[in-house]
Amino acid sequence: MATPKRYSYHVEAAALETGDRPRRFLEAFAAILQHGSYAVALDSYARMSAKCGRCATDCQLYAATGAPEDIPCHRSELLLRVYRRYFTPSGVLKARMFGGFELTDAYLDEMAEAYYRCTACRRCKASCPMGIDHGLMTHLARWVLAEVGIIPRALLVSVREQLDGKSGNTSAIPLPALKDTCEFLTEELHDIYDVDIEYPFDVEGAEYVFFPAVSDYIMEADTLMGNAAVMHVTDGSWTIGTGNYDGINYGLFYSDRMMERIVRRVVGEVRRLRGRKILIGECGHATRSAWYVPTFAGPDAPPVVNCLEYAWDMLEAGRIPLKAERIPERVTYHDPCNIARVGRITEQPREILKAICADYVEMTPNRTHNYCCGGGGGTVSIDEIRAFRTGPMGMRKAEQIRATGAQIVVSPCANCKKQLRELCQDNDLGDVEVVGVHDLLLRAIDFPAAGNGKGG
Repeated sequence: MATPKRYSYHVEAAALETGDRPRRFLEAFAAILQHGSYAVALDSYARMSAKCGRCATDCQLYAATGAPEDIPCHRSELLLRVYRRYFTPSGVLKARMFGGFELTDAYLDEMAEAYYRCTACRRCKASCPMGIDHGLMTHLARWVLAEVGIIPRALLVSVREQLDGKSGNTSAIPLPALKDTCEFLTEELHDIYDVDIEYPFDVEGAEYVFFPAVSDYIMEADTLMGNAAVMHVTDGSWTIGTGNYDGINYGLFYSDRMMERIVRRVVGEVRRLRGRKILIGECGHATRSAWYVPTFAGPDAPPVVNCLEYAWDMLEAGRIPLKAERIPERVTYHDPCNIARVGRITEQPREILKAICADYVEMTPNRTHNYCCGGGGGTVSIDEIRAFRTGPMGMRKAEQIRATGAQIVVSPCANCKKQLRELCQDNDLGDVEVVGVHDLLLRAIDFPAAGNGKGG
Protein backbone atom coordinates (compact mmCIF):
# COMPACT_ATOMS: atom_id res chain seq x y z
CA MET A 1 0.00 0.00 0.00
CA ALA A 2 1.36 3.40 -0.94
CA THR A 3 2.20 5.76 1.88
CA PRO A 4 -0.36 8.59 2.09
CA LYS A 5 1.05 11.92 0.99
CA ARG A 6 1.82 14.31 3.84
CA TYR A 7 1.01 17.87 2.93
CA SER A 8 2.87 20.93 4.12
CA TYR A 9 0.25 22.71 6.18
CA HIS A 10 0.06 26.46 5.73
CA VAL A 11 -2.54 29.20 5.71
CA GLU A 12 -3.50 31.56 2.95
CA ALA A 13 -4.46 34.55 5.07
CA ALA A 14 -5.78 36.42 2.07
CA ALA A 15 -8.62 33.91 1.85
CA LEU A 16 -10.09 35.09 5.15
CA GLU A 17 -12.96 37.53 5.20
CA THR A 18 -12.67 38.73 8.78
CA GLY A 19 -10.18 39.77 11.43
CA ASP A 20 -7.24 38.42 13.27
CA ARG A 21 -8.72 35.53 15.27
CA PRO A 22 -9.56 33.31 12.28
CA ARG A 23 -6.11 33.85 10.81
CA ARG A 24 -4.41 32.99 14.09
CA PHE A 25 -6.68 29.96 14.54
CA LEU A 26 -5.65 28.58 11.15
CA GLU A 27 -1.98 29.26 11.79
CA ALA A 28 -2.21 27.40 15.10
CA PHE A 29 -4.15 24.57 13.46
CA ALA A 30 -1.49 24.33 10.74
CA ALA A 31 1.33 24.15 13.29
CA ILE A 32 -0.43 21.40 15.27
CA LEU A 33 -1.04 19.37 12.12
CA GLN A 34 2.54 19.86 10.94
CA HIS A 35 4.28 18.98 14.18
CA GLY A 36 1.74 16.81 16.03
CA SER A 37 0.18 13.42 15.44
CA TYR A 38 -3.40 14.46 14.70
CA ALA A 39 -3.11 14.75 10.92
CA VAL A 40 -3.58 11.04 10.20
CA ALA A 41 -6.77 10.82 12.26
CA LEU A 42 -8.19 14.02 10.80
CA ASP A 43 -7.41 12.95 7.25
CA SER A 44 -9.25 9.67 7.86
CA TYR A 45 -12.23 11.27 9.59
CA ALA A 46 -12.56 13.94 6.91
CA ARG A 47 -12.98 11.25 4.25
CA MET A 48 -15.77 9.50 6.16
CA SER A 49 -19.37 10.41 6.64
CA ALA A 50 -19.51 11.92 10.11
CA LYS A 51 -23.21 12.74 9.98
CA CYS A 52 -25.16 9.49 10.48
CA GLY A 53 -26.23 10.38 14.03
CA ARG A 54 -25.77 6.93 15.56
CA CYS A 55 -23.72 8.57 18.32
CA ALA A 56 -26.78 10.54 19.48
CA THR A 57 -28.15 7.50 21.30
CA ASP A 58 -25.12 7.39 23.61
CA CYS A 59 -24.80 11.12 24.31
CA GLN A 60 -26.35 12.07 27.64
CA LEU A 61 -26.41 15.75 26.67
CA TYR A 62 -28.39 15.13 23.49
CA ALA A 63 -30.71 12.81 25.44
CA ALA A 64 -31.53 15.71 27.74
CA THR A 65 -31.76 18.56 25.20
CA GLY A 66 -32.76 16.91 21.93
CA ALA A 67 -30.92 19.77 20.19
CA PRO A 68 -29.27 18.81 16.87
CA GLU A 69 -26.18 20.83 17.76
CA ASP A 70 -25.58 18.50 20.72
CA ILE A 71 -25.21 15.40 18.52
CA PRO A 72 -21.51 14.42 18.73
CA CYS A 73 -21.01 13.98 14.99
CA HIS A 74 -22.47 17.44 14.35
CA ARG A 75 -19.99 18.89 16.81
CA SER A 76 -17.05 17.05 15.22
CA GLU A 77 -18.13 18.27 11.80
CA LEU A 78 -17.49 21.86 12.92
CA LEU A 79 -13.75 21.18 13.04
CA LEU A 80 -13.69 18.75 10.13
CA ARG A 81 -15.29 21.40 7.93
CA VAL A 82 -12.42 23.77 8.68
CA TYR A 83 -9.90 21.02 8.03
CA ARG A 84 -11.41 20.06 4.66
CA ARG A 85 -11.63 23.68 3.52
CA TYR A 86 -8.17 24.87 4.49
CA PHE A 87 -5.96 21.79 4.79
CA THR A 88 -6.88 19.44 1.95
CA PRO A 89 -5.97 20.08 -1.71
CA SER A 90 -9.54 19.48 -2.86
CA GLY A 91 -10.92 21.94 -0.31
CA VAL A 92 -8.44 24.65 -1.21
CA LEU A 93 -9.04 24.15 -4.94
CA LYS A 94 -12.82 24.17 -4.57
CA ALA A 95 -12.70 27.40 -2.56
CA ARG A 96 -10.52 29.08 -5.19
CA MET A 97 -12.86 28.07 -8.01
CA PHE A 98 -16.28 28.37 -6.42
CA GLY A 99 -15.88 30.18 -3.10
CA GLY A 100 -18.06 28.91 -0.25
CA PHE A 101 -17.33 28.42 3.44
CA GLU A 102 -14.98 30.91 5.12
CA LEU A 103 -13.85 30.84 8.75
CA THR A 104 -15.19 33.81 10.70
CA ASP A 105 -15.25 35.10 14.25
CA ALA A 106 -18.87 34.03 14.55
CA TYR A 107 -17.94 30.49 13.54
CA LEU A 108 -15.17 30.40 16.16
CA ASP A 109 -17.70 31.45 18.80
CA GLU A 110 -20.01 28.65 17.65
CA MET A 111 -17.16 26.17 17.98
CA ALA A 112 -16.23 27.38 21.46
CA GLU A 113 -19.82 27.00 22.66
CA ALA A 114 -20.15 23.52 21.17
CA TYR A 115 -16.83 22.13 22.34
CA TYR A 116 -17.20 23.35 25.92
CA ARG A 117 -20.73 21.94 26.18
CA CYS A 118 -19.18 18.53 25.53
CA THR A 119 -17.46 16.85 28.50
CA ALA A 120 -15.27 14.73 26.18
CA CYS A 121 -16.43 11.61 28.04
CA ARG A 122 -15.96 9.57 24.83
CA ARG A 123 -19.01 7.41 25.46
CA CYS A 124 -20.19 8.15 21.92
CA LYS A 125 -17.09 6.56 20.39
CA ALA A 126 -18.42 3.07 21.05
CA SER A 127 -21.49 3.62 18.85
CA CYS A 128 -19.82 5.28 15.87
CA PRO A 129 -19.89 2.78 12.97
CA MET A 130 -16.89 4.52 11.40
CA GLY A 131 -14.82 4.54 14.60
CA ILE A 132 -14.61 8.33 14.84
CA ASP A 133 -13.40 9.46 18.26
CA HIS A 134 -15.58 12.51 18.89
CA GLY A 135 -13.92 13.05 22.27
CA LEU A 136 -10.58 13.39 20.48
CA MET A 137 -12.15 15.97 18.16
CA THR A 138 -13.36 17.95 21.15
CA HIS A 139 -9.88 17.79 22.67
CA LEU A 140 -8.18 18.97 19.48
CA ALA A 141 -10.67 21.76 18.83
CA ARG A 142 -10.20 23.09 22.35
CA TRP A 143 -6.44 23.08 21.89
CA VAL A 144 -6.59 25.12 18.69
CA LEU A 145 -9.10 27.51 20.27
CA ALA A 146 -6.79 27.90 23.26
CA GLU A 147 -3.95 28.97 21.00
CA VAL A 148 -6.00 32.04 20.02
CA GLY A 149 -6.98 32.81 23.61
CA ILE A 150 -10.39 31.13 23.71
CA ILE A 151 -10.11 29.35 27.07
CA PRO A 152 -12.48 29.25 30.06
CA ARG A 153 -11.02 31.57 32.66
CA ALA A 154 -11.15 28.95 35.43
CA LEU A 155 -8.87 26.61 33.50
CA LEU A 156 -6.52 29.34 32.35
CA VAL A 157 -6.04 30.83 35.82
CA SER A 158 -5.44 27.43 37.43
CA VAL A 159 -2.83 26.33 34.89
CA ARG A 160 -1.10 29.70 34.99
CA GLU A 161 -0.76 29.43 38.78
CA GLN A 162 0.48 25.85 38.51
CA LEU A 163 3.15 26.55 35.90
CA ASP A 164 4.16 30.13 36.59
CA GLY A 165 2.60 31.14 39.90
CA LYS A 166 4.23 31.49 43.29
CA SER A 167 2.50 28.45 44.81
CA GLY A 168 3.09 26.14 41.84
CA ASN A 169 -0.28 24.40 42.15
CA THR A 170 -3.81 24.84 40.83
CA SER A 171 -5.38 25.63 44.22
CA ALA A 172 -2.65 28.14 45.15
CA ILE A 173 -1.89 26.27 48.39
CA PRO A 174 1.45 27.46 49.81
CA LEU A 175 3.82 24.84 51.20
CA PRO A 176 3.45 25.94 54.89
CA ALA A 177 -0.34 25.57 54.59
CA LEU A 178 0.09 22.12 53.02
CA LYS A 179 2.27 20.98 55.90
CA ASP A 180 -0.17 22.40 58.43
CA THR A 181 -2.95 20.41 56.78
CA CYS A 182 -0.93 17.21 56.97
CA GLU A 183 -0.11 17.83 60.63
CA PHE A 184 -3.82 18.32 61.29
CA LEU A 185 -4.64 15.06 59.51
CA THR A 186 -2.01 13.26 61.59
CA GLU A 187 -3.71 14.56 64.72
CA GLU A 188 -7.12 13.50 63.41
CA LEU A 189 -5.86 9.97 62.73
CA HIS A 190 -4.51 9.79 66.28
CA ASP A 191 -7.64 11.21 67.90
CA ILE A 192 -10.15 9.13 65.92
CA TYR A 193 -8.28 5.89 65.27
CA ASP A 194 -5.56 6.00 67.95
CA VAL A 195 -2.88 5.41 65.34
CA ASP A 196 0.25 7.45 64.66
CA ILE A 197 0.68 8.09 60.95
CA GLU A 198 3.00 10.71 59.53
CA TYR A 199 2.91 12.31 56.09
CA PRO A 200 6.50 12.05 54.81
CA PHE A 201 8.05 14.97 52.93
CA ASP A 202 11.07 14.94 50.61
CA VAL A 203 12.20 11.41 51.45
CA GLU A 204 14.89 10.58 48.91
CA GLY A 205 14.83 7.15 47.31
CA ALA A 206 11.21 6.35 48.23
CA GLU A 207 9.47 3.85 46.00
CA TYR A 208 6.46 6.14 45.45
CA VAL A 209 6.21 9.92 45.08
CA PHE A 210 2.59 10.84 45.80
CA PHE A 211 0.60 13.24 43.60
CA PRO A 212 -3.06 13.64 44.55
CA ALA A 213 -5.33 16.33 43.21
CA VAL A 214 -4.00 19.22 45.28
CA SER A 215 -7.58 20.24 46.07
CA ASP A 216 -7.78 17.10 48.25
CA TYR A 217 -5.63 18.92 50.81
CA ILE A 218 -8.44 21.42 51.38
CA MET A 219 -11.55 19.40 50.47
CA GLU A 220 -10.99 15.65 50.94
CA ALA A 221 -9.52 15.04 54.39
CA ASP A 222 -10.86 11.49 54.71
CA THR A 223 -9.50 10.50 51.31
CA LEU A 224 -6.02 11.69 52.27
CA MET A 225 -6.21 10.02 55.65
CA GLY A 226 -7.23 6.82 53.87
CA ASN A 227 -4.28 7.13 51.48
CA ALA A 228 -1.88 7.54 54.39
CA ALA A 229 -3.51 4.71 56.35
CA VAL A 230 -3.12 2.26 53.46
CA MET A 231 0.53 3.17 53.01
CA HIS A 232 1.04 2.87 56.76
CA VAL A 233 -0.44 -0.61 57.30
CA THR A 234 1.31 -1.97 54.20
CA ASP A 235 4.68 -0.42 55.15
CA GLY A 236 4.68 1.39 51.82
CA SER A 237 7.71 3.49 50.92
CA TRP A 238 6.32 6.86 49.88
CA THR A 239 6.83 10.60 50.07
CA ILE A 240 5.28 13.93 49.15
CA GLY A 241 7.57 16.29 47.27
CA THR A 242 7.77 19.88 48.40
CA GLY A 243 8.83 20.99 44.93
CA ASN A 244 5.62 19.76 43.31
CA TYR A 245 2.67 18.19 45.10
CA ASP A 246 -0.15 18.69 42.58
CA GLY A 247 -1.35 15.82 40.38
CA ILE A 248 -3.94 17.98 38.62
CA ASN A 249 -3.32 18.48 34.90
CA TYR A 250 -5.88 20.78 33.31
CA GLY A 251 -3.81 20.73 30.13
CA LEU A 252 -5.64 17.48 29.37
CA PHE A 253 -8.81 19.54 29.05
CA TYR A 254 -7.62 22.19 26.63
CA SER A 255 -3.98 22.06 25.49
CA ASP A 256 -1.45 19.32 24.80
CA ARG A 257 1.24 21.96 25.11
CA MET A 258 0.24 22.72 28.69
CA MET A 259 -0.33 19.04 29.46
CA GLU A 260 3.22 18.19 28.44
CA ARG A 261 4.70 20.94 30.61
CA ILE A 262 2.74 19.73 33.64
CA VAL A 263 3.65 16.07 33.06
CA ARG A 264 7.32 17.00 32.81
CA ARG A 265 7.09 18.83 36.15
CA VAL A 266 5.77 15.67 37.80
CA VAL A 267 8.57 13.58 36.33
CA GLY A 268 11.10 16.22 37.33
CA GLU A 269 9.99 16.06 40.94
CA VAL A 270 10.28 12.27 41.02
CA ARG A 271 13.78 12.47 39.60
CA ARG A 272 14.75 15.21 42.07
CA LEU A 273 13.78 12.92 44.93
CA ARG A 274 15.26 9.83 43.25
CA GLY A 275 11.88 8.16 43.55
CA ARG A 276 11.06 5.05 41.56
CA LYS A 277 7.34 5.37 40.77
CA ILE A 278 4.59 7.96 40.46
CA LEU A 279 1.65 7.30 42.79
CA ILE A 280 -1.48 9.16 41.69
CA GLY A 281 -4.22 9.85 44.21
CA GLU A 282 -7.96 9.57 43.69
CA CYS A 283 -8.26 11.69 40.57
CA GLY A 284 -9.43 10.45 37.20
CA HIS A 285 -7.93 13.07 34.94
CA ALA A 286 -4.67 13.19 36.94
CA THR A 287 -4.34 9.46 36.33
CA ARG A 288 -5.12 9.70 32.63
CA SER A 289 -2.67 12.60 32.25
CA ALA A 290 0.03 10.62 34.03
CA TRP A 291 -0.45 7.74 31.61
CA TYR A 292 1.15 10.09 29.06
CA VAL A 293 4.41 10.10 31.05
CA PRO A 294 6.17 7.73 28.61
CA THR A 295 4.98 9.89 25.69
CA PHE A 296 6.41 13.11 27.08
CA ALA A 297 9.31 11.85 29.20
CA GLY A 298 10.65 8.90 27.24
CA PRO A 299 10.99 5.16 27.89
CA ASP A 300 13.10 5.64 31.03
CA ALA A 301 10.34 7.64 32.72
CA PRO A 302 9.07 6.33 36.09
CA PRO A 303 6.10 3.93 36.04
CA VAL A 304 2.68 5.30 36.98
CA VAL A 305 0.50 3.60 39.61
CA ASN A 306 -2.95 4.74 40.69
CA CYS A 307 -3.63 4.47 44.43
CA LEU A 308 -6.59 2.17 43.70
CA GLU A 309 -4.28 -0.27 41.94
CA TYR A 310 -1.89 -0.18 44.89
CA ALA A 311 -4.67 -0.64 47.47
CA TRP A 312 -6.24 -3.58 45.64
CA ASP A 313 -2.89 -5.31 45.18
CA MET A 314 -2.19 -4.94 48.89
CA LEU A 315 -5.68 -6.07 49.89
CA GLU A 316 -5.48 -9.12 47.64
CA ALA A 317 -2.08 -9.95 49.13
CA GLY A 318 -3.58 -9.88 52.63
CA ARG A 319 -1.61 -6.83 53.72
CA ILE A 320 -4.61 -4.64 54.60
CA PRO A 321 -6.43 -6.19 57.60
CA LEU A 322 -10.15 -5.41 57.68
CA LYS A 323 -12.62 -5.23 60.54
CA ALA A 324 -15.09 -8.08 60.82
CA GLU A 325 -18.08 -5.76 60.63
CA ARG A 326 -18.68 -4.35 57.16
CA ILE A 327 -19.92 -0.85 56.30
CA PRO A 328 -23.74 -1.14 56.62
CA GLU A 329 -25.01 1.70 54.39
CA ARG A 330 -26.07 1.02 50.80
CA VAL A 331 -23.12 1.96 48.59
CA THR A 332 -22.85 2.45 44.84
CA TYR A 333 -19.90 3.30 42.61
CA HIS A 334 -19.53 5.94 39.89
CA ASP A 335 -16.89 5.20 37.25
CA PRO A 336 -14.84 8.31 36.42
CA CYS A 337 -14.66 8.51 32.62
CA ASN A 338 -10.94 9.20 32.53
CA ILE A 339 -9.96 5.94 34.24
CA ALA A 340 -12.85 3.66 33.28
CA ARG A 341 -13.62 4.43 29.63
CA VAL A 342 -10.60 2.48 28.37
CA GLY A 343 -11.17 -0.28 30.91
CA ARG A 344 -7.91 0.16 32.79
CA ILE A 345 -9.34 0.75 36.26
CA THR A 346 -12.81 -0.71 36.70
CA GLU A 347 -12.57 -3.90 38.75
CA GLN A 348 -10.10 -2.88 41.48
CA PRO A 349 -12.38 -0.33 43.20
CA ARG A 350 -15.35 -2.69 42.95
CA GLU A 351 -13.45 -5.54 44.57
CA ILE A 352 -12.36 -3.24 47.38
CA LEU A 353 -15.92 -2.03 47.98
CA LYS A 354 -17.37 -5.52 47.87
CA ALA A 355 -14.84 -6.56 50.52
CA ILE A 356 -15.74 -3.77 52.92
CA CYS A 357 -19.43 -2.98 52.24
CA ALA A 358 -22.40 -5.12 53.29
CA ASP A 359 -24.81 -3.60 50.74
CA TYR A 360 -23.02 -2.77 47.50
CA VAL A 361 -25.15 -2.09 44.40
CA GLU A 362 -24.23 -1.22 40.82
CA MET A 363 -25.44 1.65 38.72
CA THR A 364 -26.68 0.69 35.26
CA PRO A 365 -24.91 1.03 32.88
CA ASN A 366 -21.43 0.96 34.38
CA ARG A 367 -17.71 0.46 33.72
CA THR A 368 -16.77 1.43 30.15
CA HIS A 369 -20.42 2.23 29.35
CA ASN A 370 -20.94 4.50 32.35
CA TYR A 371 -22.51 7.93 32.08
CA CYS A 372 -20.33 10.95 32.81
CA CYS A 373 -20.95 12.75 36.10
CA GLY A 374 -21.81 15.81 34.00
CA GLY A 375 -18.77 17.85 34.95
CA GLY A 376 -16.07 16.12 32.92
CA GLY A 377 -13.61 17.74 30.56
CA GLY A 378 -12.84 20.46 33.10
CA THR A 379 -16.36 21.90 33.02
CA VAL A 380 -16.78 21.20 36.76
CA SER A 381 -14.28 24.02 37.37
CA ILE A 382 -16.52 26.54 35.63
CA ASP A 383 -18.90 27.55 38.40
CA GLU A 384 -20.93 29.92 36.21
CA ILE A 385 -22.33 26.93 34.27
CA ARG A 386 -23.36 24.95 37.36
CA ALA A 387 -27.04 25.02 36.38
CA PHE A 388 -26.13 23.47 33.02
CA ARG A 389 -23.81 20.88 34.58
CA THR A 390 -26.28 19.66 37.16
CA GLY A 391 -29.28 20.15 34.89
CA PRO A 392 -29.25 18.81 31.31
CA MET A 393 -25.66 17.57 31.44
CA GLY A 394 -26.03 15.72 34.74
CA MET A 395 -29.66 14.63 34.54
CA ARG A 396 -28.92 11.05 33.47
CA LYS A 397 -26.39 10.55 36.28
CA ALA A 398 -28.86 11.92 38.85
CA GLU A 399 -31.44 9.40 37.61
CA GLN A 400 -28.89 6.60 37.95
CA ILE A 401 -28.07 7.50 41.55
CA ARG A 402 -31.73 7.80 42.50
CA ALA A 403 -32.49 4.38 41.00
CA THR A 404 -29.89 2.64 43.19
CA GLY A 405 -31.34 3.94 46.46
CA ALA A 406 -27.76 4.36 47.65
CA GLN A 407 -26.90 6.32 50.75
CA ILE A 408 -23.24 6.63 49.70
CA VAL A 409 -21.92 7.30 46.21
CA VAL A 410 -18.24 6.45 45.80
CA SER A 411 -16.05 7.98 43.12
CA PRO A 412 -12.24 8.05 43.14
CA CYS A 413 -11.97 11.41 41.39
CA ALA A 414 -11.78 14.90 42.85
CA ASN A 415 -13.67 16.49 39.95
CA CYS A 416 -16.38 13.82 39.97
CA LYS A 417 -16.86 14.21 43.71
CA LYS A 418 -17.38 17.98 43.41
CA GLN A 419 -19.82 17.54 40.55
CA LEU A 420 -21.72 14.68 42.19
CA ARG A 421 -22.19 16.63 45.43
CA GLU A 422 -23.61 19.59 43.52
CA LEU A 423 -25.69 17.20 41.41
CA CYS A 424 -27.23 15.62 44.50
CA GLN A 425 -27.98 19.04 45.99
CA ASP A 426 -29.54 20.46 42.83
CA ASN A 427 -31.61 17.36 42.03
CA ASP A 428 -33.10 16.77 45.49
CA LEU A 429 -31.32 13.49 46.12
CA GLY A 430 -31.65 13.89 49.86
CA ASP A 431 -28.81 13.03 52.19
CA VAL A 432 -26.70 11.08 49.69
CA GLU A 433 -23.06 11.21 50.76
CA VAL A 434 -20.31 11.41 48.12
CA VAL A 435 -16.92 9.99 49.12
CA GLY A 436 -13.80 8.33 47.77
CA VAL A 437 -12.79 4.67 47.95
CA HIS A 438 -10.09 5.46 50.51
CA ASP A 439 -12.63 7.25 52.73
CA LEU A 440 -14.38 3.91 53.22
CA LEU A 441 -11.14 1.95 53.42
CA LEU A 442 -10.16 4.17 56.34
CA ARG A 443 -13.36 3.15 58.15
CA ALA A 444 -12.74 -0.53 57.38
CA ILE A 445 -9.06 -1.00 58.29
CA ASP A 446 -8.40 -2.98 61.46
CA PHE A 447 -5.42 -1.07 62.85
CA PRO A 448 -4.87 -3.33 65.89
CA ALA A 449 -4.66 -6.37 63.62
CA ALA A 450 -2.00 -4.58 61.66
CA GLY A 451 0.01 -4.00 64.81
CA ASN A 452 -0.93 -0.31 64.81
CA GLY A 453 -3.19 1.67 67.08
CA LYS A 454 -5.44 0.34 69.83
CA GLY A 455 -4.12 -2.86 71.28
CA GLY A 456 -1.15 -2.88 68.91
